Parts: sequence; structure tokens; C-alpha cells
Amino acid sequence: MIRSPGHSVLAVGVDQLDGYVRARTAHYDASFVSADPAFAHAHITLLAPWLTAPTPADVDVVTRVAAATPAFDTVLERIETFPDGLIHLRADPDRPLRTLTRTLAAAFPQCPPYGGRFGDVVPHVTLDRAVDGVTPATVAADLAPALPVRLRVDRIDLQWWENDNCHVRESWKLR
Repeated sequence: MIRSPGHSVLAVGVDQLDGYVRARTAHYDASFVSADPAFAHAHITLLAPWLTAPTPADVDVVTRVAAATPAFDTVLERIETFPDGLIHLRADPDRPLRTLTRTLAAAFPQCPPYGGRFGDVVPHVTLDRAVDGVTPATVAADLAPALPVRLRVDRIDLQWWENDNCHVRESWKLR
């Protein structure tokens, strides 16, 4: 098990897939399975890593962004694989998620999405990794009864990810 110093994530939960992603998380490292019922293992990352210790002013900024963002709908249906083997579901449409990520990244330029490692940040739900017999086809077969997922994006969660300490720190409703 790799010990994590912990990091925060601004995310959109995907409750419909949480059982699947929670099981896959447990398969790889059970220390990242949360006992917090509000914690969404299945999520679309908006901004991560975010601030380790946000100030009240930082929280106010996210509050204002959420209040200015209308809730919206998206569909998760298309299973794809990133070049590094990460199997994921893409959101369609993804423009509102991209806009929300850009808005948050502009408000917190010291926290570029994924630490600035990727040029084009694709809104997605991580499902698994292509290793040890896991393929996009096996994941698609496992998830066939659940797809497509119609997602109403109506909140942003501040998640904390750390071994044996994954939980939601705060949540904001979109308008």
C-alpha cells in the first residue's frame, strides 16, 4: 500500500456508479474506501489537487462560483481509455464541466487541473485501469445494465483523499 499525504479534490459525484468504482477502489487499495456516506468514489474531477487548507476566503470563492453556475445535465455512456491505460466514461455534453473547471482554475491559478500534467482536461469518471485482464470490453460488460448514466450536475463537493481518511469536507449547491 502506498501511503498518501492526502489531497483535496473539487468534484462532481456520480452516485449511479459509486458501487462499481468503490469496489474497484477496494480491489486496488482498500485504504481509500470511505466510510463517509456523502463521499463519492465515482466522481468527475473539476480541480485537483486543490488547496490542502483552504481559507474562508477560498471557500467563499467556490461558494460564489457554485452560486453563479446553473445546474445542468450530462450523459455518461462512452467508455474510453487514456494512453496511460485509465479506463473512463466521458461526459456528453462536456462543455458545462469544462467551463466549470476553467472557472475554478482561473480563480485558483496556483491549482491547475491535475497539477498541469495534461493539456486538454477531459471531463470523465475513472472506472478502472487496463491491467491484469481488465479491458474496456470487460468494464463495458460489467456496466452494461447501468449505462447510460444520466447525471444531473447540481453540486460541487470538496473531497479529501488520504489513506483511511477519505471524506467530504464541504459541498456547494449549484443554482
